[in-house]
Amino acid sequence: MGDWQQRVDAVWASADELGDDEVIRRIDAIAAERPADDPVALFERAGARDSAGLEAEAETLYRRALAGGLDGSERVQAHIQLASTVRNLGRPLEAVALLDAVESESGELRDAVVAFRALALVDAGDARRAASEALVALAPHLVRYRASLAAYAAELRSSA
Repeated sequence: MGDWQQRVDAVWASADELGDDEVIRRIDAIAAERPADDPVALFERAGARDSAGLEAEAETLYRRALAGGLDGSERVQAHIQLASTVRNLGRPLEAVALLDAVESESGELRDAVVAFRALALVDAGDARRAASEALVALAPHLVRYRASLAAYAAELRSSA
């Protein structure tokens, strides 16, 4: 899988120069080397469409990848990307649920989970909770003011 993933990564590294249609074409060609139901290949195909703004197509592929047993970091990434997609499709509460489902296993992607959940919460009409969660995630990265920021985040959360 190493060479396969390196070729996928190379497409993503040059995505800005290639353009959306070419990224989709190249990712699809690489994905076609694997079985049609391969969850990682489905995930990459979904990402290419998502990046191109083809959310409805991306959603179907993300769901197939997850149903097919996508695991590890890719599973968390798929949840984040699917959540972003369904939020863009007008279903922010579904996005929150998708992100909640992987928060405990998100590891190094935890801040991304929180950030995308904050966006979904804003769309769902809960801006105070969104700000609180974003501030809680941000606080550990600060050199100063951690305690103050954490207290303000708690205050936002309790007054929501």
